[in-house]
Amino acid sequence: MSGFVDECQINVRGGDGGAGCVAFRREAHVSKGGPDGGDGGRGGDIWFVADRNVASLLAFRDHPHRRAGSGSHGSGKKKHGAGADDLLVHVPEGTVVLDRDGGVLADLVSHGDRWMAAAGGQGGKGNARFLSNTRRAPSFAEQGEVGEERWLNLEIKLMADVALVGYPNVGKSTLISRVSAAKPKIADYPFTTLEPNLGVVRLDDGFEYVVADIPGLVEGASEGRGLGHRFLRHIERARALVLLIDLGGGADGTTTDPPAEQARILLNELGAYQPELLERPRLIIGSRADLSPHYAALAESGEPAVTEDGLELDVCISAVVGSGLARLTGLMADAVREARGVEPEVEGFVVHRPIAEGIRIEREDDGGFRVIGRQAERAVALSDLTNMEALDYAHARLKKLGVDKALAKAGAKDGDPVHIGRLTFDYEEE
Repeated sequence: MSGFVDECQINVRGGDGGAGCVAFRREAHVSKGGPDGGDGGRGGDIWFVADRNVASLLAFRDHPHRRAGSGSHGSGKKKHGAGADDLLVHVPEGTVVLDRDGGVLADLVSHGDRWMAAAGGQGGKGNARFLSNTRRAPSFAEQGEVGEERWLNLEIKLMADVALVGYPNVGKSTLISRVSAAKPKIADYPFTTLEPNLGVVRLDDGFEYVVADIPGLVEGASEGRGLGHRFLRHIERARALVLLIDLGGGADGTTTDPPAEQARILLNELGAYQPELLERPRLIIGSRADLSPHYAALAESGEPAVTEDGLELDVCISAVVGSGLARLTGLMADAVREARGVEPEVEGFVVHRPIAEGIRIEREDDGGFRVIGRQAERAVALSDLTNMEALDYAHARLKKLGVDKALAKAGAKDGDPVHIGRLTFDYEEE
């Protein structure tokens, strides 16, 4: 079974906040001790952290749930509950976080990039917090807030300088094994490579770049044929593209399309998937030159060549024999240097997660109204609504937030159902 997993679903849940405590000071010779209930501790957050030492999403395939710890409850003598530690979930560099509808939430490009996937719940306030001139002995405290929970989709887009693109069994795996220390699976049948392989190429002058062996593309890959989208996704971040064209002419029963047709199909698939890929620096390389005496001689010379059907090749190579590889690695290095020189530096990571502020009113199918807004929902969720004092306090908070005015403006009438979080009540005009 493959150890490389490049997409998965994960369920994250922040820790619950601890509940506030209802307690009163009890000491000798103190007849009327005041409230001294402590606050609950905050629940832990869940953070995704890009880590260069993590290679795939395999850890989430069979165990998709991640839970942060909950905060401790408050206690008497104004002792606050301990907050829970945050949970760090390490993911590979280049991980894209999406919601269930496919919207991008975060793009963790570089080692150390962090994104909060689920917020922990806030701890509830103890009754000591509600002491006032008009409320001398508050008999209520806040409940702990429930941690945020959600399902997310994770995808990896490989971080590579050069992507090797070509038909199945065109020699990509053999090539990367010859120019780097990578040891991919190699065999003489199509689709040997079912997962991308990365290799680091080091030149004599010390220059280094990363090459990705992308599984073979077939016509229709941009429309999802074969494993098209899964393969093409790994090309998106490559600085330069190397198109490997089979010069074997179907001698071993594999590629039968002539070189120019192979190049046309590969470029069409890249453009159909993402048009800007066609603007990347690219090399067109003749592969498996050892299967033809004519191309084998050209590979030995290391000079550019033209195929019989007019396709211009930057160089011909034979990964098996080793001819043309020095020229190829030099050309790839030149393309990478050029691309690195003109691209902007990536500052941090991309985050798409708007934070809603204030409140808004939406009409429900039952004819009632739903109040949407984190502050209003928290005013209800944290309050012990079985306690009349707490209920009055929650209503005062909602009024201060402008919920009453917003409902009246939205057209709410006496008896209309109103929903705030999990609470439902009938609206009453003041």
